[in-house]
Amino acid sequence: MFNETAQYTDSHASLSSSTPITKKLSTLDEAIDKAQEKLLSLQDKDGFWVFELEADCTIPAEYIMMMHYIDDIDEELQAKLAVYLRSRQSDEGYYPLFTGGEGDISCSAKVYYALKMAGDSIDAPHMVKLRNYVLSQGGAAKANVFTRIALATFEQLPWRGVPYIPVEIMLFPKWFPFHLDKVSYWSRTVMVPLFILCTLKATAKNPHNINVQELFVVDPNKEKHYFPERTLLNKFFLGLDKLGRLTRPLIPKKIHQMAIDKAVTWFTERLNGEDGLGGIFPAMVNAYEAMLLLGYPKDHEQVVTARKAIDKLLVINENDAYCQPCLSPVWDTGLAVLALQEADKTGNKENLTRAYDWLKSKQLLDEPGDWRIDRPNSKGGGWAFQFENPHYPDVDDTAVVAFAMADSDYAELDLSIHTATRWIVEMQSKNGGYGAFDIDNTKYYLNEIPFADHGALLDPPTADVSARCAMLMAKVAQDHNEYLPALKRTIEYIRSEQEDDGSWFGRWGTNYIYGTWSVLLGLEQTDIPKDDPLYTKAVCYLKSVQREDGGWGEDNLSYYESEKYSGKYHFSTSFQTAWAVLGLMAAGEASSPEVKAGIDFILNKQLDNGVWDDKCFTAPGFPKVFFLKYHGYDKFFPLWALARYRNEQAKK
Repeated sequence: MFNETAQYTDSHASLSSSTPITKKLSTLDEAIDKAQEKLLSLQDKDGFWVFELEADCTIPAEYIMMMHYIDDIDEELQAKLAVYLRSRQSDEGYYPLFTGGEGDISCSAKVYYALKMAGDSIDAPHMVKLRNYVLSQGGAAKANVFTRIALATFEQLPWRGVPYIPVEIMLFPKWFPFHLDKVSYWSRTVMVPLFILCTLKATAKNPHNINVQELFVVDPNKEKHYFPERTLLNKFFLGLDKLGRLTRPLIPKKIHQMAIDKAVTWFTERLNGEDGLGGIFPAMVNAYEAMLLLGYPKDHEQVVTARKAIDKLLVINENDAYCQPCLSPVWDTGLAVLALQEADKTGNKENLTRAYDWLKSKQLLDEPGDWRIDRPNSKGGGWAFQFENPHYPDVDDTAVVAFAMADSDYAELDLSIHTATRWIVEMQSKNGGYGAFDIDNTKYYLNEIPFADHGALLDPPTADVSARCAMLMAKVAQDHNEYLPALKRTIEYIRSEQEDDGSWFGRWGTNYIYGTWSVLLGLEQTDIPKDDPLYTKAVCYLKSVQREDGGWGEDNLSYYESEKYSGKYHFSTSFQTAWAVLGLMAAGEASSPEVKAGIDFILNKQLDNGVWDDKCFTAPGFPKVFFLKYHGYDKFFPLWALARYRNEQAKK
């Protein structure tokens, strides 16, 4: 039976020999009670949870640039944003995309410009180091497309330095190689207003006439290498880019205006009130600036509302401030209720009921959505990631929320559960897997167009999202055979995606630990035996990457290295340890010494206030492009793991 003082024992001493425990660990019950009490205290009066969602420094830098673009500068806010930006600079002078990452020239160039706008002297030591880094990487001309577009609007480089993305794209027929319906939801919402900004060559007001010509190695007007050729297909698209520029004068004014009107109609239909276009910062800013460029007055209702949506993303503290990329209440609430149900389903019923009442009010049923383009005759049933984003329900969020509802055993949730599950079945791609928002979003050749240098244009099926869909379908299929064919196809897809070492790639969380945890929790709901290689190989993988301190941790560098940084993880986190032990317990390993060591690690790292303090960015918005820190992960995942462990021990 489990010893509730939870000290390390000889059975797994080798796992922790390099990190001796110097303090007495909390008992399991004490730790669960503290974590549960803290999580419950953070629930909103309306029933949801929402935690800060922090990205790299690109977005707060872009917020400063936006203020200078429109000449609406809040000096106090700008000063706080600048404090935040300075505090995130690496010792080497550059700005990474995640904690401990290598320098990113695009992020670094934008931060430099933003800090200069905020009044930092170019001779200040931190600015000198930052400038030297950008120059060492080839200068600002080597930054990504989005950075170069921003620089073009501030007249820092010529418009030929950005891809040709004419607004007439809006008129392309569905059969055309490039069409909005062929890219991901986030790409659509970002690109449509951007078509207007680029076609009309938007020019920033830049009231203080701030320039950054010192960031260029070659005069921007003489630069010849804005678009290095990557592949043969990319070379072909670059040829089309040149052809498009040459034929631009031939486009009739009537066609041009028709395209602008269609773009405006498209994004205004999706403006989404004070929750913003697509619920994501880049799309919101592009729409806001596009409306102003088209002559909308600042006091126009849609312009005012669009700005409110942007400002709702700000996190303003006493001394600093930053801007979030989006808000995550549905995701946070779904995961929080799963942790609380594991901890005490009966005792927490009042809080859980409030959460489910709120979630039921957010389920998307008859609303218009881009997903209906591929499924015009299907009914809705999903949930968005944000407070409101009706055009873009999230498959992953829907699977988590509906599974939590099914796991609650509350009879009044059956309609919501099965409405969601039927929608999940409808969203299945041809290969049996699931993307986050779109169906069969796999036109990979589009990642070769000049605009897509970030490689994040698409939303293909992934193992982690597919696993949660399988988890839901298997949970509710006992009385609903209609879900079994889709479930079977999903399991086949998951089997095909398992890596040679037994892990799965984690698209929406870092990375192989996250992917493996996701799949194991999904498989647990099926009737697949625990001696199946899906389980046994995954168990071997998780045990092989456990660290000597008993925990697990994976750096975002694993997105860059095919060897997955095996043996090179240089830290453990509470929530990645929770993923690993939850995965192992789902595979029948609750009594293993590895799980015990992981639980002890979590217990040892808990703070007196009941939570954990994981500072690392270990989630991708887009791998290699944009990374995140979910501030809720160290509040509900460790609680979930501790509670599951206690429940497993009680079965003995």
